[in-house]
Amino acid sequence: MSWEIILVVCLLIISLGSFIWEKISTDVTAVSLFGILIGVAAFADSEKIPTVNELLSVFANPAAVTIAFMFVISEALNRCGAIERFSSFLGGLQNLSYRQLMLILILSVAVISAFINNTPVVVVFVPVVMSLARNMNIPASKLLIPLSYASIFGGCCTLIGTSTNILGSSIIQKAGHEPISMFELGKVGLPLLFIATLYLLLFANKLIPKRETLTSILSDEEKTEYFTEIFVRHDSDIIGKALGEIDVLKRGMRVVEIIRNGVATEGELKKEPLLAGDRIILSCRASGLAAVGVDELHFMSGVEDSHGLEEIAVNQGVIGESVITPTSSLISKTIREINFRQRYRVVVLAIHRHGRNVRDKLYTTRLAAGDTLLIMGTNQAIDSLRKSGDLVLLDRPVHQVDKNASRRMPIVLATILGVIACASFGVMPIVAAAAIGVAILFVTGCLKSKQGYDSIQWSILMLIYGMLGLGIMMEKSGASTLFAQTLVNLVTQMATPEMRPYIMLAVMYLTTSILTEMLSNNATIVLMAPIALSLSATLEVDARPFIVAACVAASASFTTPIGYQTNTYIYSVGGYRFSDFLKIGLPLNLLYFAFCMFLIPKIWSF
Repeated sequence: MSWEIILVVCLLIISLGSFIWEKISTDVTAVSLFGILIGVAAFADSEKIPTVNELLSVFANPAAVTIAFMFVISEALNRCGAIERFSSFLGGLQNLSYRQLMLILILSVAVISAFINNTPVVVVFVPVVMSLARNMNIPASKLLIPLSYASIFGGCCTLIGTSTNILGSSIIQKAGHEPISMFELGKVGLPLLFIATLYLLLFANKLIPKRETLTSILSDEEKTEYFTEIFVRHDSDIIGKALGEIDVLKRGMRVVEIIRNGVATEGELKKEPLLAGDRIILSCRASGLAAVGVDELHFMSGVEDSHGLEEIAVNQGVIGESVITPTSSLISKTIREINFRQRYRVVVLAIHRHGRNVRDKLYTTRLAAGDTLLIMGTNQAIDSLRKSGDLVLLDRPVHQVDKNASRRMPIVLATILGVIACASFGVMPIVAAAAIGVAILFVTGCLKSKQGYDSIQWSILMLIYGMLGLGIMMEKSGASTLFAQTLVNLVTQMATPEMRPYIMLAVMYLTTSILTEMLSNNATIVLMAPIALSLSATLEVDARPFIVAACVAASASFTTPIGYQTNTYIYSVGGYRFSDFLKIGLPLNLLYFAFCMFLIPKIWSF
């Protein structure tokens, strides 16, 4: 084994370990990996190491560019209100039975997800599903996992349904084979869609446990609190005392914030000595306010003093849930850095992540996509929070799209149909069709350029670029060929020549399926596609069955909440535990495997 292969294996192991460890984000790991590869290419003098220019060519990869354009097109469809109108239609189906609703939900989401990025589809549908669950008096957890799975079912049916398929098609085309056509994967994806839908209709209610969301475990009184704004008079006898020393504030009162000279103070509020003129924002439930009594708050005054301090304000507040969107500007920032209270006029009470409530490090925890925030504020403040686009409110109906956006809907829909038609009939490569589509959306004003650029999930693109660089290194060093040859040698000893392709197809699918549950689907397909090509070359059979199997297996991530972005998004929202996905998802993964092994060789012969 050459030193080049040893280096690639070490980098691969380190990268996989970092992805699983999750202490460093996947995109940072990928960028760091690419930096190491560039450094090695710059200084190494070996024919088995790619040059710097070869590695930089990943930034011109048509698959990655296509994925970026599809993010923009999906955003235009989302903003024109087409998805929301359809989701609003589903909101009126509360009189249906659980199975009837499931059938309509799964098929609807699958069809939409077959043509646009499935993450915004799930983001838009989550509040609708939450509302339906409340109206039908069923746990939201019974619907959210099927919602995420349905988006995956649809993504496996077309070339543009998921970035995984676009990457797989690009890799096989670069190797000299025909690219995957627009509806080619539907030959296996559609049968799997109906089989998986039947499985969920029969077993979802039994296998998916009842889980409580953050607000569902609160009583009606706990969901409603009162904000009391007070200030310290200059003649008050509590000046110099810490809030924690004031008896009246220990009875049912929560200190939200201390405003001093117009700025919110930092640090532990209960230990902060009070100064004259400080404004203190408290919250309490109705019972707490009644128990304390306004008369006991002797340091308050309802009249503005000579220093222009505001008079006391008491407003009713509500507690609700919001979730961080994948393109939110809040990602990787802390509540303190955002200055959340001042920015949105609401208070964060807890962060729910991966089945755990974060309270102890509330202000220092860096937010991530899919985090559910338990927030408290006035009705007006929470309603205005929706307009930020950084969070999605889970207990509010979908907001109405403005009339101008609705008028632009025909242009957006026509553009998407044009992209699909051009790619389907071979008029032009999909990257060209997508580029022209984005240009049309910008020129016609259907989407502002800044909105389009903000919709691109750069972390996913950076992950793709880093893993493409590793893929080039694996091919040039001979690591992919070595892995394939080792697998073939093992199978050769156990199977007849006729059975070897079938066994290797099964090994390929299972390996990809296991990896995608731990990594992202994009990282997995970039790693496994070159190995699939090497396997087919070693076995001297057609590469297409192996690439198709890799594409389906990389997307069909049902067993863990971290393998696919839509699973991660609904993980905290539904109050799920890790084992919930294993219970409902493992049989579904095995079902996909069994039918793929039956269908793929019949449709794409070796």
